[in-house]
Amino acid sequence: MSAIGLDLLEIDRLERALERRPRLAQRLFTDAERAYAASKARPAQHLAARFCAKEAVAKALRLQAWSWQDIEVVGGPDGARVVLRGGLAGLGADVDVSLTHSRGMAGAVALVR
Repeated sequence: MSAIGLDLLEIDRLERALERRPRLAQRLFTDAERAYAASKARPAQHLAARFCAKEAVAKALRLQAWSWQDIEVVGGPDGARVVLRGGLAGLGADVDVSLTHSRGMAGAVALVR
């Protein structure tokens, strides 16, 4: 069975939330995700795309409860990929993800096979 998930987010909305609650980034994103975003000119764009990817994966897997740290978006020369960790690692799911962002919006699509 395959499934698809999609998520969109206004980047400013995440930016404001991170400003109001500084520890939120540590709860939502892994160390590697935060480091990757910090190396970019506008980190919130990249964090927002990763937030969307995590939501899209959760939707595709039909997860009811999960840890943000258990879905990690890893960048690479061939694009982003998803690594399932912790309680999700045992699912054996093959996940493809596509991220996008513009000046104001971020989005992601996840395909689970």
